[in-house]
Amino acid sequence: MLNGNRITRERIAAMEPRIRRFVRHTPVLRVDMADFGRPPRAVDLKLECLQHSGSFKARGAFTNLLERPVPAAGVVAASGGNHGAAVAYAAMRLGHKATIFVPEVSPPAKLERIRGYGAELVVGGARYAEALASSESFAEKSGALQIHAFNQEETLVGQGTLGLEIEADLPELDTLLVAVGGGGLIGGIAAWFAGRIRIIAVEPEGAPTLYRAFEAGRPVDAPTEGIAADSLAPKRVGEMMFPIAEAFVERSILVSDDEIIAAQAALWDRVRIISEPGGAAAFAALLSGRYAPAAGERVAVLVCGANANPAKF
Repeated sequence: MLNGNRITRERIAAMEPRIRRFVRHTPVLRVDMADFGRPPRAVDLKLECLQHSGSFKARGAFTNLLERPVPAAGVVAASGGNHGAAVAYAAMRLGHKATIFVPEVSPPAKLERIRGYGAELVVGGARYAEALASSESFAEKSGALQIHAFNQEETLVGQGTLGLEIEADLPELDTLLVAVGGGGLIGGIAAWFAGRIRIIAVEPEGAPTLYRAFEAGRPVDAPTEGIAADSLAPKRVGEMMFPIAEAFVERSILVSDDEIIAAQAALWDRVRIISEPGGAAAFAALLSGRYAPAAGERVAVLVCGANANPAKF
């Protein structure tokens, strides 16, 4: 247990069988970077973009709904889109009412998913922080259970089950590249591996939340701009994940919007993988050369979200 943190390997391992029947064991695809115009190198892509609701967020959503009592008012969540879709999906599967608040920046593909799962959708505010404030007000008035996108024990534990799954799929792995927004994903994964592999954070230049936190030694406000602002721009990383990241995440790499767009296009053109900007950010670090693996280093990239329209890239 790290500094009293309850996001432990033991808790993640105990949670994995509880959510197993509700989530997919997503596949791993081995690719040769030569196919992407880079020097030849085998790289494993963990395709969590094929998860229910279109992203890894289903893991944390089901963990919350199974671990916490849900009142008659149901659940409420604020989201750039993926967390909201996951909570809506989990609530639908488990028979609960869901109300989802999203900012105006959320793309149509994500709004359609949320509505399709039967949730009440409220769109308002320019960015995630405003949607979060509205959801908190709604929870206070209605009594609905609030499910935070990243700064919640259950959310981190649920996302940590992906680390367990990656280790089972790739037991010889040296390095894993993971995109960061609020940090729930990388926090849960880093808690699982606990320093046993190298974990590299990847963030957009326009939303350097963990990068700024590492510089300051604590979570601080960061810009919330860029092409991935709907999924990787929550203003600051979570307080719960930051001690885990300090201990177990090697560093944060920043990638540009153009590099993210190029990664999206390459994943679609070369291997027909649909990825949203946030889902392609980690691959952008490798494709652009911002992360250069050593000779013999066994590298995997987490492709974490697919709620996008491939016709646009």
